[in-house]
Amino acid sequence: MRARHLSPVDLAEIFLNRLETLGPKYNAVVTVTRKLAMDQARRAEHEIASGHYRGRLHGIPYGAKDLLATSRGIPTSWGAAPLRHQTFDHDATVVRKLEEAGAVLAAKLSMVELAGGMGYQQPNASITGPGITPWDENMWSGGSSSGSGSAVSAGLVPFAIGSETWGSILGPANNCGISGLRPTYGRVSRYGAMALSWTLDKIGPLCLTADDCGLVLEAIAGEDTNDPTSSHRAYRYTADSKNRPFRLGVIEGVADDADNDVRANFDQAVKDLAAAAKIETIRIPDLPYEEITRIILFAEGASAFEDLIDSGQIAALTAPEDRYSVYARTAILAKDYIRALRLRAVVAREIDNAMSPFDALIAPARSTPATPIDKPFRSATRGSAKDVMGAVGNGAGLPAISVPNGFSGKGVPTGIQFMGRAWGENTVIAAASAYQSLTDWHHRHPPGLGGGLWGRSERTGP
Repeated sequence: MRARHLSPVDLAEIFLNRLETLGPKYNAVVTVTRKLAMDQARRAEHEIASGHYRGRLHGIPYGAKDLLATSRGIPTSWGAAPLRHQTFDHDATVVRKLEEAGAVLAAKLSMVELAGGMGYQQPNASITGPGITPWDENMWSGGSSSGSGSAVSAGLVPFAIGSETWGSILGPANNCGISGLRPTYGRVSRYGAMALSWTLDKIGPLCLTADDCGLVLEAIAGEDTNDPTSSHRAYRYTADSKNRPFRLGVIEGVADDADNDVRANFDQAVKDLAAAAKIETIRIPDLPYEEITRIILFAEGASAFEDLIDSGQIAALTAPEDRYSVYARTAILAKDYIRALRLRAVVAREIDNAMSPFDALIAPARSTPATPIDKPFRSATRGSAKDVMGAVGNGAGLPAISVPNGFSGKGVPTGIQFMGRAWGENTVIAAASAYQSLTDWHHRHPPGLGGGLWGRSERTGP
């Protein structure tokens, strides 16, 4: 791009056309922002030609999860039918920062309605229908950043922005065979983003590689006076440490409840990582990790959507269970919420102590591969399988990245996650990047996408 071998305008046209023609196939797109994208692409082309190159994202199209506010009359639906035409007069800080970096906003991407805050149990809980992984039209792309996962996997955008409260970045990355980074709580401003849980919500990138995630994070990270929870810590992505030896931990029994294919692929990934890391099995304190994080999520979610609940608008939501299940969450006692907050501090301290000898803890990104779009997913992903890594990571606000590590017997991807200590994004990215240097899963792309987008590097299937 900088050498002008590639035109931002031509690139925008390619991805806008893919969003418009292929986006509906995967239920991945809410709004294609064609006019804005072409204006930004023309500006990028002019700036680069004039010698004003803003950096690695200048002229690169992307998509934003549809809970990030956008101005210029572009709707922000939060994935919910009652809010389909909702607009804002400002841009989310993440959107503004990416514009300052020269990136081109090409689409608002699909999501589970209200980011799953009403307690959904099925992939269909979205105004655009169930997100579909490009690897199998009958399988779910994951929630709640469903469109972000599908769009990057299908080559509709080079990268996307998602959000995670519990699993909403790592889940779609797992199901779609891409890389997804959940930053440390407070690393990225949430101003202009729909609130689900004020003390759990995080915004991060979904990309093809771990390295790309680092580049995008550098552009969107940083303090923001509009978000008092954003950290003053500066962030700069450095990949220099990826070739050093790593020390990785595996929580005892962390994969015991996982699907057989997931467990087999994780075991193989551990063997592959032995070339770059010393790996040890560890035990962590016996604490009610999932219960703590779940109470915080449920209580804060009921409060965040109080006006919507009281207005009766939830009766127009897509998933039937979303119209009533949230009422149980409004009954959580204040003393239970406060106890959960206090216990979270204990969790953060104990986990940091346990992790201190390690660069990262590793585990399956999810306990299952993608599940069918026409079946409830709770029994598959939240039945007997525990999600200790998700509960600990989100409860304590720790960074984690999921990268692809193989396929199930049905040909859909699986992922491995690297979770680090607070503010340790560069370390977990470096460890994941080292794994990607040892494997080629991130070079494999879904078949039948058309247009030869992936060129000579395209490799399809398991």
